Amino acid sequence: MTKEELKIRTRQFALMIIKLVEDLPNTKAGQTIGNQLIRSGTSVGANYRAACRARSNADFISKITIVEEESDETLFWLELITEANLLKKEKIEKILKEADELTAIFTSSGKTARQNNPKSSKLRM
Repeated sequence: MTKEELKIRTRQFALMIIKLVEDLPNTKAGQTIGNQLIRSGTSVGANYRAACRARSNADFISKITIVEEESDETLFWLELITEANLLKKEKIEKILKEADELTAIFTSSGKTARQNNPKSSKLRM
């Protein structure tokens, strides 16, 4: 997958998150989780774009780590929505799968970047 394709994929993911948040119940739990989900889910694409503009491998590693964390946090909120029965599992399955795949992609990308830069092992392992 190219950098541009992944930029498009993360933007589409953000749009899916926005639409999903609109479907959450208008309850305290729905609003609170929705706010957290929209922050983490839309930041995946924004932070990935920042990582693509990294000035060095160390800068890339630092930024891609943030993308990985935001993607994993998004996965957490999606799982919580399912477990709290805020939305039916069928409604959330596609986006849950996408969050899981994006987390795996960014985790792998970070590991590869760290392996290619021995000095970066001090940054995060």
